[in-house]
Amino acid sequence: MAELKRYGVDDFANMNKAFRTNLVNSLSGFKSANLVGTKNHAGVSNLAIITSVVHLGANPAMLGMVIRPATVPRHSLQNILKTEAFTINHICKNYYKQGHQTSARYTNEESEFEAVGLTEEYTTHCFAPYVKEAKIKIGLELLEVLPIKFNNTNFVVGRIVEVFYPENCIAKDGFLDLEKAGTVAVSGLDSYHSTERLSRLGYAKPYQELKEIDTDFIHELMHSK
Repeated sequence: MAELKRYGVDDFANMNKAFRTNLVNSLSGFKSANLVGTKNHAGVSNLAIITSVVHLGANPAMLGMVIRPATVPRHSLQNILKTEAFTINHICKNYYKQGHQTSARYTNEESEFEAVGLTEEYTTHCFAPYVKEAKIKIGLELLEVLPIKFNNTNFVVGRIVEVFYPENCIAKDGFLDLEKAGTVAVSGLDSYHSTERLSRLGYAKPYQELKEIDTDFIHELMHSK
């Protein structure tokens, strides 16, 4: 095994900018790869790749995400603040390159949907556009935006108003099989990965052996009632 290398605070301060950016973005491990859909009141849609989406609570159902500092115009945040609506769409294997391309700096008058070849989709419950090609998509309403003063980022909190997923990807206990749905993960800024589940483990209790959870069964609740 290779010897472990150490970097400290002073090392970070004196690093080459590109090296530091790639290193620090890799430290948090594998992250979710999502496309955030928004639209402004002029009718122009926006699509941006976000890798910082996190679970905040199940009741009420909430998600949060970090928006980077406004050193350049952040069209997604501007649209969310004005319309209070956004969507989160899992990036899948068949369009991850198009998803990555949304990180290019398009103008506020251009739609990333059109620029990268993805399709807008709307429902009656959410003003913001979904990615039609996505298998798992989530509509949210804005709850609050929390400024992080130390580095001028913003933490956006949203309440889930609707969710779409493949029926054959959910188990009876509510577990959603992201691997079966084709969801990809990202590490660093630009490395995309498919996943392989090792196992699902049961609820951990002190001094009791862990048990694996069987996930071979598929959702049948709606059909069995």
